[in-house]
Amino acid sequence: MARAKNSRNAAGSGSIRQRSNGSWEARVTIGTDPGTGKPIRKSFYGKTQKEVREKMQRAAVDVTDGAYFEPSSLTLGAWLDIWITDYQGDKKYATTRTYRGNIDTHIKPALGAVKLAQLAPHQIQRFYNGLLNNGSRAPKRDRNGEIVKKDGHTVFEAVPMSPKTVRNIHGTLIKALNVAVDIGYLKDNPAERVTLPRVQKTEIKPLTDEQVTLFLKSVQADSFAAILQTIIFTGLRESEAIGLTWDCIDLKAGVIKVSKQLQKRPIKDGGTVFAPVKNGKPRTITVAPFVIQLLEQQRTAQIKQRLKAGEAWEGWQNEKDHKKALVFTNDVGKPLTPTTLRNHFKAVVTQIGAPECRVHDLRHTFAVLSLQNGDDIKTVQENLGHATAAFTLDVYGHVSEKMKQDSAARMQGYIQRIAKL
Repeated sequence: MARAKNSRNAAGSGSIRQRSNGSWEARVTIGTDPGTGKPIRKSFYGKTQKEVREKMQRAAVDVTDGAYFEPSSLTLGAWLDIWITDYQGDKKYATTRTYRGNIDTHIKPALGAVKLAQLAPHQIQRFYNGLLNNGSRAPKRDRNGEIVKKDGHTVFEAVPMSPKTVRNIHGTLIKALNVAVDIGYLKDNPAERVTLPRVQKTEIKPLTDEQVTLFLKSVQADSFAAILQTIIFTGLRESEAIGLTWDCIDLKAGVIKVSKQLQKRPIKDGGTVFAPVKNGKPRTITVAPFVIQLLEQQRTAQIKQRLKAGEAWEGWQNEKDHKKALVFTNDVGKPLTPTTLRNHFKAVVTQIGAPECRVHDLRHTFAVLSLQNGDDIKTVQENLGHATAAFTLDVYGHVSEKMKQDSAARMQGYIQRIAKL
C-alpha cells in the first residue's frame, strides 16, 4: 500500500541504501524542523551495510532516549573567537585581555584547526605537556651569560613554561568549552579529563625589619617616597595607589576608601582609565597616623608642584577639581605609570641590597608586619581586600619565623603560669 502523502517518518526511524560508488548510506530522522514541520535527517556513511546499520541503530536509540547530539561543525579556533567576542560582557578588561592573550598566543596555534566536536582529551593533554617542556620564551645567552643578539635584535629560545601558567591557559580553554557545552555545541567538555601539572606555591619575600629600616632611610631621597611609603604601610596594590584620589581620603578620621584602580590601556581601549578594584568590592582602611601625616605632606607638596609648573600643569585646575584629583602625580600633574614607579622602587631597593624585590613585595611586607604586630587574620584580610580570610591565612600564616617564636614564647608563659597553680 502506498504511504499517505501527509505521513512523516517518526523520530528514530531510518533507511539504508547503497551508493553508486559502492559505499553505504544510512539515514535517520533525528527530529522535526519547528519552522517548516519537515523531518530533519542525518546521514551516516560506511564501507559496508553492517557498518552503517550499526551507526544508524546507535543514533536511533539516542533519538528515542532523547540523548542524541548533533556535533558542531565549528573549529575550536572559530568557537574561541565567538566566545571571546560575544560571551565576555561581564568580565573585566584585564581578564578578557588575559583570555585573548592565551587564545592567540597558545591555544589557537596548537589546536585552533581541530573541529570542536572532535577535540579529544589526549590532544589537550599533549598540548599542555608541550607547553610544560618548551612553551615559553627567554633571551638566549652565551657561555658568559650575555644576551645573544642578531642584527641588533635579541635572540629568543624555547624554555619550559611554569605549571601555574599552564593552569592559567587551561582555565581559559575550559571556560570557553563549558559555554560550548551549555549552548549545545558540545556534548561534554574534553578539557575536564586531563591531568594538570602541580603548582608549587611561590615563596613570598617580604622585607625584613632591617630592610624596612634601610628602605625608609633610602627612599627619602627619591621623589616617589610618598607613594612607596604609603604602599608599605597600607598594603595597597600599586594600581590602587596610583589611582588613589583625594575624595577617597578622610584626613581627620584617618581612613582611606579603596574603590578603584588606575589602568593604562591601549588608546583603542580607552587609554588610562579608572577600573574597579580586583575583586570588585571597595574597602575602607583605617591607617596609622604616620600615613595620614605622609598624605598631608603630599597634599602640600602637590600644591607647590602646581605653582611651580604654572601653565605646564596638566592636573586639577581649581579646588573643586582638586578634591577628586589623583593623590600621586608627576611634577606636571599627570598620572604616574607603573613602569616609572617600578624604576624608582628598583633604584631604592638596589641601594639596600635587595635588587630582586618587587613593588608588590611591599604589600606582602605590610601583611606580615600586621600579623607580627598582633592584627587578627580577619582584619588583615579586609585591609588587603582578599575575598576570604582563609586565602589570607594560606598566603601569610606561615611566613614569619618571628611569629613562630612569639607563639612558642606565649605557650611557655602559659606553661609557667599553670605550673604555679
